[in-house]
Amino acid sequence: MMKPRNLEAARRFTERREREDQAPRLHAEVPALEVLALELSERRGEATQPETTHVRRIVVASAPAYFQTPCSDSNCIDGGHEYTATVMKALRDRQALFAGEHTCQGTVADHVCERVLRYVGSAKYAKA
Repeated sequence: MMKPRNLEAARRFTERREREDQAPRLHAEVPALEVLALELSERRGEATQPETTHVRRIVVASAPAYFQTPCSDSNCIDGGHEYTATVMKALRDRQALFAGEHTCQGTVADHVCERVLRYVGSAKYAKA
């Protein structure tokens, strides 16, 4: 039998997968895009050093035009980082390098989570 926390995590995963499946494909939205990588780092709101960092290489041919990363705090409820609009704007503007931040608005105990995700994107495009 699944524990309530596992059920909640499974629900959030299913919902995120549905949003990804319903999103337009990245190659259809930005046909000139050939390569995309996102360096993601997350930290507590006031911390200066990230607690987690990784590079996400996007398979442009099949990826959804949807960018969302779950909050890494296992106690966070209904949190996460959804940064589709800013990434898509940068890609449509053919920016080779772009960066941004998103603050989690989920809840931990009785307060707002406020973990901060910083993303740095690097993209390559077909010659115009």
